[in-house]
Amino acid sequence: MSSLTALAEPTRMAVALILSDGSEHCVCELMRRLDVTQSRMSRHMQTLKQAGLVIDRRNAQWVRYRLNPAMPSEIRAVLDAVITAARAEERIAA
Repeated sequence: MSSLTALAEPTRMAVALILSDGSEHCVCELMRRLDVTQSRMSRHMQTLKQAGLVIDRRNAQWVRYRLNPAMPSEIRAVLDAVITAARAEERIAA
């Protein structure tokens, strides 16, 4: 799945926005902030991983995610543009 296709789903786009702060986030936090079940979040995160947008790290019983720092620069440029547009849209709607 391409990175743009992965971001086309609203929950996955919301995850990218959360992770765009540059830090790691526990899957439990993502579930809580997005009001998503564990199984649904796992499917979304698997899609984002397969698209090369996120990486994970196991921390005891939890998994922590962050944007993939090894993401190709052209993909990162597209992701940054999509995140900027989404934030602008949020400001207009508010």
